[in-house]
Amino acid sequence: MLRELLGIFRASDPLSEMGANFGLMLQLTYDMNIAAGQIFFSEEDRIAERENIYEWDGKVNELERTIRRQVITHLAVPGNEADLAYSLLLMSLVKDVERLGDYAKNLSEIVDIRPDPLPDGSELASLVAIRERVEFAFRSCADVFKRSRKDQALELIQQGRETARQCDRLIAEIGRGDHDAATTTALILGTRYYKRIGGHVLNVLSSVVVPLDEVDYYDEDGASPSGS
Repeated sequence: MLRELLGIFRASDPLSEMGANFGLMLQLTYDMNIAAGQIFFSEEDRIAERENIYEWDGKVNELERTIRRQVITHLAVPGNEADLAYSLLLMSLVKDVERLGDYAKNLSEIVDIRPDPLPDGSELASLVAIRERVEFAFRSCADVFKRSRKDQALELIQQGRETARQCDRLIAEIGRGDHDAATTTALILGTRYYKRIGGHVLNVLSSVVVPLDEVDYYDEDGASPSGS
């Protein structure tokens, strides 16, 4: 179904504009997450980057509303009923991408409760590795989606699920540690937010390999590409 959706996006009709808007949402939220990671791990004050994240988030929210209006308008035209399934898929994916922007904001705001630099050690090293894997999947996501690369999507999804399990293990390890309350909270929140960012990236990737009714659940244990 994704291949057909992408074909519609590339056509010379209103849905092609929806595809362009969706691609812009993906790029903006990727930039937001890169900036948020720099803020979270940096020892320097990055006020300008925070302001950029908030500005980009406003653009993402407006794009989401625009795409919703475009979908509703398109489906209201007689003869476009055949695009219903593709339109529902797009509405689902748009919500996942919007949440990626929200988690970028959340990640950038952790510094407000962590005035000191994050302590070096195995926990921070593990979180840095998680960040790198999540950002790699996010960076690959747009191309995988655009080109409908099922094999690469499956590989990234399996890696993403393992990253999520690593997040759970790291949260437990941090909770058993002896950091002060602010540091413990910052590390746990950072790990949790990266898990959720990775989860929403998995949902976008899942559109390449699963039926519409399973898209929003592929980041959960037990979901599978059956029926694709």
